[in-house]
Amino acid sequence: MGKASKGSAPKRRSVLTVFPWSVKVLEQWVGSYRTLFETAAGNGALWPSERSPRLDMGALGDRFASYRDALGLPRGLTLHCLRHSYVTHLIEAGYDPLFVQQQVGHSYASTTALYTSVSSDFRTRTLRKVLDGTISRAIGAATGEGLG
Repeated sequence: MGKASKGSAPKRRSVLTVFPWSVKVLEQWVGSYRTLFETAAGNGALWPSERSPRLDMGALGDRFASYRDALGLPRGLTLHCLRHSYVTHLIEAGYDPLFVQQQVGHSYASTTALYTSVSSDFRTRTLRKVLDGTISRAIGAATGEGLG
């Protein structure tokens, strides 16, 4: 479920799987492991816990932080950073920015832009593509090609 708008219920949202293996992993989770939790019975949540019908985000964040600390990773790396990574991976994979905005449930493209941290390699490739197209059109116009 996505965030709720002010005064309304959370929005149902499907999320694109960007890694080829993710569908297989989720099928295995749902088919073989999720049902091992007694709390999963009659519950629509994808991630039940052993004590409640759905995994608590605070507990998940705490576990993520303990793994991060054990690995000596920077304290600024949080579970929310994965959301930023998801947006960046979609943009770098060439998905339409409006589609990405809808995937993460943002009302404004400017919010999605704040989440995006594309690599310098991606920026260089994108700039090169635009420059190559512009130069090709300019050369075509100067030589009379493409005029018809």
